[in-house]
Amino acid sequence: MVIRPYGYAIWEGIQKYMDAKFKATGVQNAYFPQLIPYSFITKEASHVEGFAPELALVTRGGGKELEEPLVVRPTSETIVNNMLSQWIQSYRDLPMLLNQWCNVHRWEMRTRPFIRTLEFLWQEGHTAHATAEEAEERAMQMIRVYAEFAQTQAAMPVIPGRKSRVESFAGANVTYTIEAMMGDKKALQAGTSHNLGDNFAKAFDTTFLDDKGETQYVHQSSWGVSTRLIGGILMTHGDDSGLILPPRLAPIQVVVVPIWKKDEEKEAVMASVDSIISSLSNAGVRTHLDADQSKSPGWKFNQYEMKGVPIRIEVGPKDVAKGACVVARRDVPGKEGKEFGVSIEPAALETKVNDVLNDIQNSMLQKATEFRDANIVDVKTMDELKATIEAGKWARCGWEGTDEEEKAIKEETGATIRCFPFDQPAGEHTCLMSGKPAKEVCIFAKSY
Repeated sequence: MVIRPYGYAIWEGIQKYMDAKFKATGVQNAYFPQLIPYSFITKEASHVEGFAPELALVTRGGGKELEEPLVVRPTSETIVNNMLSQWIQSYRDLPMLLNQWCNVHRWEMRTRPFIRTLEFLWQEGHTAHATAEEAEERAMQMIRVYAEFAQTQAAMPVIPGRKSRVESFAGANVTYTIEAMMGDKKALQAGTSHNLGDNFAKAFDTTFLDDKGETQYVHQSSWGVSTRLIGGILMTHGDDSGLILPPRLAPIQVVVVPIWKKDEEKEAVMASVDSIISSLSNAGVRTHLDADQSKSPGWKFNQYEMKGVPIRIEVGPKDVAKGACVVARRDVPGKEGKEFGVSIEPAALETKVNDVLNDIQNSMLQKATEFRDANIVDVKTMDELKATIEAGKWARCGWEGTDEEEKAIKEETGATIRCFPFDQPAGEHTCLMSGKPAKEVCIFAKSY
């Protein structure tokens, strides 16, 4: 998958937000090797079992057969622990809070751009702590960071929760997730955070001397989001005309399109446009001018709608005469989304544009939330669950079932437990399988 500059700019927006949030919690960026000795992967039994089908191996290097194959990084818990076991000696070295921005490879048989690709970009955080409580607190803290990003930046409503044992990360005690509903009603796991306990620490002998001089295993977390978030944004908000990008992540927030027919109109129109570009850019709005006369205004309107630019400003001779412009918003199609006679006086225009950008951001979140909530159905029987999944919706139900029963439902319906939401519905619940009281409800859905 090649990511062109416009798409990569969305990833840069994600990086900028996330990186600042991570560092505010004490995390530092580092980098670990992409090629990992195969023996590292096999040290944690459930980890190698979970990743075995997805591994890419390097068996030759420098023209010779390697003594030990190297795994092309699918994730870095093993190589990180190899180093942590050397770096950590005492409780004074803890907590160790690391993150890396990198690429990973997983041998996907059925690829889908941004959602499931052989290679993708991501960040992976790895932390080591003196106590189990600290590792759990960090895992929960980071899933909240992801949820906040999804809601406030991507306008993508998510349900944070705990994964079932079947769906948890290979090698984790518990996995937390944010689950988003796409436009086709399938679920997207948009980010995960894992409490690894001391599983990898035991495999790699990652220990420390506590304040009593006794040897202890460290407790760890790992957490990550990837370019899959871009796919999530596109599939949550897009329509038949193309992308609809949330203003806070859009590479271009406002495109300005000058319009004139006669050469003598050009100077006045461009003077007005230059004033608009200058005032909006100075106000921190990501603004783009398209004055290319080889393309018609209609072609440009269609092009920037397809690219999901939140606001389009049109300026023609009649607008110049009135000291005004036309403001069109991408999320409201046709004439309904157009406002004529908007003043181009700098202060007034800045206020107007920022107000519209904020309104678009909020409206996108509200629309996506209403769509999601309308397609979650509370079910109490297997027949109701099957009918709900068949209709392409999410099924919410009480659950005290076994791993085998969960796998059987997946086999029959194609749906998996997406999570046990942190925000549990009020009232009493009964287990879908047994009819007995259930401590929690979960959500079943088909996913990417």
